[in-house]
Amino acid sequence: MILDGQKVAQVIYEKLKKELKWLASKPKLAVILVGENPASESYVKIKEETAKAIGIDFELFKFASDIDETEVISRIELLNNDTEVSGVLVQLPLPAHFDETRVLQSISPKKDVDGLNALNLGKMLMGLEALYPATALAVLEILDFYEIPIEGRHAVVIGKSNLVGKPVADMLLNRSATVTVCHERTEDLQFFCKRADILVSAVGKANLIGADMIKDGSVIIDVGVNKVGNKLVGDVDFKEGRKRASAITPVPGGVGPVTVVMLMKNVFQAYKEA
Repeated sequence: MILDGQKVAQVIYEKLKKELKWLASKPKLAVILVGENPASESYVKIKEETAKAIGIDFELFKFASDIDETEVISRIELLNNDTEVSGVLVQLPLPAHFDETRVLQSISPKKDVDGLNALNLGKMLMGLEALYPATALAVLEILDFYEIPIEGRHAVVIGKSNLVGKPVADMLLNRSATVTVCHERTEDLQFFCKRADILVSAVGKANLIGADMIKDGSVIIDVGVNKVGNKLVGDVDFKEGRKRASAITPVPGGVGPVTVVMLMKNVFQAYKEA
């Protein structure tokens, strides 16, 4: 079975659009973009188009790559105190001279729609309500949409980033999965992957997971996005993975579309709780 992210995203999109339609005022997403990274600019454009189509106001703040970090933080502080702004997002990656942690932690937890503030991550760890990272939310949303059991299953997460790997692992653990986290220092990755009922790969390495690493009947959520020639591919060899897994997300058209609408859902949540 193909886990169609476009289908999942459309259902959430339509529901959100209906709810937003009756609001007296619109939520607003403010995005900060530093430098001229083509991939980042493309991602921001998708967020802008989705926000406007769904009924969320959008404002972009662009800075040159050589700007001082303190100026970006000053802008974030202004946005934190702007009652018209529901959510604040800093598009990653930032230029090398930036302290990414310092910048992200300057965003108010109440407006941190990327879910990367330490307070939100701590609440997620405890299973408390908070703004969670959108990609991690997307992974769980896909599993739930297709009614794939999580409780008691062995989930293997490849990748330990704050944006995807760690949050996904924690959210699966909060749903009573048995979770193994693998990363670039893991020895014998194949050993762990072959034992996964649910395999989530968020590495960013094309065809990292081949047929010999996939358990028959497993569920694969491929978060990786990699450019090979003119094509986008995931971390998993899709052709081979489809033969062995009972369900798999494609790249593109899998986790990506759901991530964008989950971000918009976070903006709406922040708006309601303001």
